[in-house]
Amino acid sequence: MSYLETDPKYIRGRGAQINPANRFNQYGQGREPQAGEGRTQYIKVYPKSMLNRVASPDIGMGWSMNPYQGCEHGCIYCYARNTHNYWGYSAGLDFEQKVLVKADAPKILEQELRKKSWKPEPIMLSGNTDCYQPIERELEITRSILEVLWKYRHPVGIITKNSLILRDLDILKEMAANRLVRTSISLTTLDEGLRRVLEPRTASVHNRLKTIQSLAENGIPVNVMLAPIIPGLNDHEIFSMAETVSRLGAGSIAYTMVRLNGDVAEIFEDWIRKNMPDRAERVLNRIRDCHGGQLNDHRFGTRMRGEGKVAEIIAQQFKLAKQKFFRDKVKPEYNLELFEKYRNPQLSLF
Repeated sequence: MSYLETDPKYIRGRGAQINPANRFNQYGQGREPQAGEGRTQYIKVYPKSMLNRVASPDIGMGWSMNPYQGCEHGCIYCYARNTHNYWGYSAGLDFEQKVLVKADAPKILEQELRKKSWKPEPIMLSGNTDCYQPIERELEITRSILEVLWKYRHPVGIITKNSLILRDLDILKEMAANRLVRTSISLTTLDEGLRRVLEPRTASVHNRLKTIQSLAENGIPVNVMLAPIIPGLNDHEIFSMAETVSRLGAGSIAYTMVRLNGDVAEIFEDWIRKNMPDRAERVLNRIRDCHGGQLNDHRFGTRMRGEGKVAEIIAQQFKLAKQKFFRDKVKPEYNLELFEKYRNPQLSLF
């Protein structure tokens, strides 16, 4: 089956095809973007802090850090789209086309790490939007952040869909040798045709698999997020994805169920009806089956895995795949012992 767009009004190279109204603007109205409309804009912002405490019990991290807000990758299902409303933009095409850049991020991070009150805890780089999206090739903010973290020997986790992470192998290898880094590569499908419309500006399937292999060969712990699983679209690939990434050296896998909260439901539904009209209703109904009859799900404990028969089958498939292909693999523990020495080098004199 071909997933290539045939409608001349379809905006190629983008995920969202609409701009829903910003829910915080009572006078705002959504609109249909026009084909060929505008290049990506990069807008500098000046946050006072870079570290965000993660309160969700469903996410296994204490802190997150995002050098960019908005993401040119354009993944149609991305939960982070809804955060763009807080900046005055739409969660639709605006999210992909108006990227906010935190140029001072490395400097702010260093100031925060030097505070006496800071205790070393793993920080997730890209807990929201991808730190290796295309503009990073030019700006190198993420690389500068890694240099700060390495300077202080502070542990970090990284999640990305972009092979640009391999640019920073020199730093990552040093950090991995000291148990200071874990990486996660997000893989949604092995079908390049599907990838092009589902995640239009991410690394290709070939390059993503090559990235997993390169990280593993260089001794860098790599987890693969089979995420999100979209029932009726990519759930049949769980076994093949798990087998493939295990063979390439991935040390672990995890998955999340798609959930279409806020404006993402409207954006996703518009997208799938335009790209796959023959299967749109089936996919949407299966998503609803996993979330109590709704496309969205805010419930802690169930929102990331879903519930019901479809969700149970997916969970069983994942469990079997993990047992078969990752039975003897173990994640290294983070090293939290080096930070204080490198933050206060004079302590080593005593």
